[in-house]
Amino acid sequence: MSNKYIFFIDNHSQADYYTAMQLTLYTDYSLRVLLYLGQHPNERITITQISDYFNISRNHLVKVVHNLGKLELIHTIRGKNGGMLLAQEPKDINLATVVQHIEPHMNLLECFDNETNTCPITMSCDLKHILFKAKRSFINVLKEHTLADLLSKDNAEATMQYIPITKIQSVHTNK
Repeated sequence: MSNKYIFFIDNHSQADYYTAMQLTLYTDYSLRVLLYLGQHPNERITITQISDYFNISRNHLVKVVHNLGKLELIHTIRGKNGGMLLAQEPKDINLATVVQHIEPHMNLLECFDNETNTCPITMSCDLKHILFKAKRSFINVLKEHTLADLLSKDNAEATMQYIPITKIQSVHTNK
């Protein structure tokens, strides 16, 4: 689960230039589970349904669902008629809160972690400060949105359309 999911942001001044902010696949899968449950608010959804829909390993989703339950974002019900449901209203599930609870550290560079940093230019390099500001901006944008924003009627169709990472990687590498 150490693979990264890459969000590409089109730079309007150059059509073929992209900037990437990476989140783990674990976070991607967590958000997908919340989205799927939000799209089916009155249904008990199984891990298998989500696994089949997104073509994600069921074993990975078991770990994701367990964690989302521990974070009290979803209710899980065991048994024959079991499944899962959102534990909160979509308007109460802030995207920044979800990402910050699920992402292990969001360290963009080695120097973000003083305990493991071995970079010899840390003291004279301002890149850390610039990227820290970028990370803060990223989180601040997420703070402005909830799961409900992704589930609006206008967005409902687009929300459930996803691009597998293999397609994104092939587009990015076939320049």
